[in-house]
Amino acid sequence: MPTSILGPYFRTIVTVAVIAAALVFSFTYARDGVYVEIQPLFEWMETTWFGYVGKTWGAAFATIQAGHLIGLAVLGGCVLVSDGRLLGIVLTDVPHRIVVDRADAVFFWALATLLLTGVFMACGVAMKIYYLPVYWYKMLGLACGILFHYYVRRPLVAHELGSINPIVLKMTAIASILVWFLVAATGRWIGFSG
Repeated sequence: MPTSILGPYFRTIVTVAVIAAALVFSFTYARDGVYVEIQPLFEWMETTWFGYVGKTWGAAFATIQAGHLIGLAVLGGCVLVSDGRLLGIVLTDVPHRIVVDRADAVFFWALATLLLTGVFMACGVAMKIYYLPVYWYKMLGLACGILFHYYVRRPLVAHELGSINPIVLKMTAIASILVWFLVAATGRWIGFSG
């Protein structure tokens, strides 16, 4: 019994619409006005305690960056294990539900680690990343990844997996892997960009 005019796919349709709007905003001149308006935020980020520590103490920045990379590795592992199981590639002798549920629990903590350490790292080099276009692509990819995971993939795999079209499951798993690969690749690109 659908509760909205959009039917049972309300979350998916809204998520796709938000991602499409973000892409249109990101690749048009509409972002220029916002880009100028948020520069004071990035200037302020460098003056915070996190910014001071990140710029002054290289060892602290490197330690937080190591935690960020460990969080990224754990998140990537969760994505590969969970989506690999949906694709029927890994852990085929373990039931879908166990793999998906356990990987999702670890995924949450890995994502929280990435966000917390990412904010610290951004404060240390705020003005540098402000002028890097690839930083904005990474944030767009990260937002898409979070929206996709929590509003498309997670509700889909919450159902009994045997009742879902296998092609839909496989396409969802492939899309998830690609989105998170994009986030990791753009993050690495930031490291090479200056």
